[in-house]
Order: sequence, then C-alpha cells, then structure tokens
Amino acid sequence: MTSLLELCEYLEEYAGLPIEFWWPGEQPPVADPGAVAWRLQASRYDEMLHDDIADAIEEFVEQVDTTRVTAIVLGDWEHAGGDPATVAVDLLVAHAARFPALRSIFSGANTGEVMCPQSDITPLLAAFPRLERLDVRSGGGLRLDPVRHESLRALRIESTGLDARVVRAVAASEFPALEHLELWLGTDPRGGEATVADLEPILTGARLPELYHLGLQNSELQDEIAAAVAAAPVVARLGSLSLSLGALTDRGAEALLTGQPLTHLRELELSHNFLSLELVRRLTDALPGVEVDMSDRWPLVEDERYVAVGR
Repeated sequence: MTSLLELCEYLEEYAGLPIEFWWPGEQPPVADPGAVAWRLQASRYDEMLHDDIADAIEEFVEQVDTTRVTAIVLGDWEHAGGDPATVAVDLLVAHAARFPALRSIFSGANTGEVMCPQSDITPLLAAFPRLERLDVRSGGGLRLDPVRHESLRALRIESTGLDARVVRAVAASEFPALEHLELWLGTDPRGGEATVADLEPILTGARLPELYHLGLQNSELQDEIAAAVAAAPVVARLGSLSLSLGALTDRGAEALLTGQPLTHLRELELSHNFLSLELVRRLTDALPGVEVDMSDRWPLVEDERYVAVGR
C-alpha cells in the first residue's frame, strides 16, 4: 500500500533493491551494479548545490558497468533550470543500448514536498521494450501517447493533477502483461480534469488481460469513480483495488456495497476518506475475508472534501 511518507523522504529501496546514490566523482561503484537501484539526481540539498542531471547521467554511463544495471531512480530537479525532465528522458533513450538489463525506472522521485515537473515519457517505453516497471511522480507537464508494450508489468503515475490526455493515453494503450496499474488523478485546479468517461476503457479491462491491482486514487471524483468501479467488468478479476487518498464519502461507499460483489478481493484500500462510522461498519461486515483499509478517516463538514496529495 502507498505511503505518503514516500513523497517527502528519500526512498530506501526501489524495485526490491536498496537505493545507491550516485555522486559523480565521490564514490567508487558498488561491486555489483545490478545489486542496487541507482539514484541519479540534479540537486544536493545538504549543500544546496544544484548539479546538472545531464552531467550525472553522462558520468554514470561512463563510470559504471551499465550492462548490469536493472533499476534507475531519477529525481530532485524541481529547482534545476531548463527542462531537466526532458533531458533525463532523452539521455536515457540515447544510451538505451548500454542498458540491456534495465527493467525498472522511477522518474521524478523527488525528496521535497513539491512534485517535480515532467515531460513526455513515451520515448522511454519505446526505447526499453523489456522494461517491466515504470513509476512517474509528476508535478505537471507529463505527456504520453498511446503505446503497445509487451513487457510492462507495473505502471504507477502519482500526480496532484493528472492531465486528462495522459489518462486517455493510458486507457488507449495495450499492456498485455500489466499486473499493477495506479493512477493518482489529482484535482481540477492542479490540472486533473479527467472524467469517469476517460477511465471507461480501463474499467472494461479489454486491453489489460493480466491486471491484478487497480488504483484510481487521489481524486476529487472518488464517489463517481467508486460508482463506476462498482459495475466495471475488470473488477471481477482483480485481487486488489485501491480508491484511496481521495474524497470518498458515504455515497461512494454505498455504491460499492450495492454494486457487484467484492468478496473475491484480497485487499480493498480506502484510506484517506470521509466515511461515517456506519458505512465503515457496513463495509467491514460485508467483506469479512477482505483486508479493508479505511484508515485516515476525516469528518465531513459542510461537504468540504479534499485529496491527500494536492501540491
């Protein structure tokens, strides 16, 4: 389950591997470059020095045996000048042949409270056909074209406001191996203008034959999404469902209770919600064999609701 602490703390591990920070010129490479997830970043907060992400990537490629690297974490460029997100993607794509073992990429894994600006991530999927995991944390500017990717097993996009065009691109993409899909939709003032209609191709599951976990999270429209999920064909074959971090109220919970059965799920994540104690009890009673997380419950005052991650 997603921890909000990840938004403002250094990640200790990624893709099941411990994080190894890459400080150009300051440390020898680890004995096995494939035993860690390498973190390349554009800034050093401890000394307030802002390095160029291009230099970090170029020196990394020259000094580390990248043929054995399986995971890369990029981030902390929100204070860098220019367009560092595009530079990072372009350089990874340019050096794709030197990363034959790369299977996991996290773009925008910042360590501050403000998400990094993003760019077009479509080239990453095209350049790395064997990529299995792509995580993106976006503070705006994210772009994606519909793609077909045979190997991707996990796609996570965290955002305070996910562009509707990105949501539609994900929905129109073909991911025959995808098992884990997580979209943080965000709020309208932050650019999150996606509607439930934009999610419809995802909810049918037609292009996602192997999907096990679906997360539609951090949304102002959580009640409407819950109602759509309650009748969505894809849900019947899921093992895990997350509608967390958003503005879920009793109306959305009631839709889940009166919709299709959810007793086949192993996990239902509804943390950060505006549910009454009555609905909490009813959901708990209705799903005795399901691990239901309804923590971080907030009182609903004059219909004032908010998402967990809004900036």
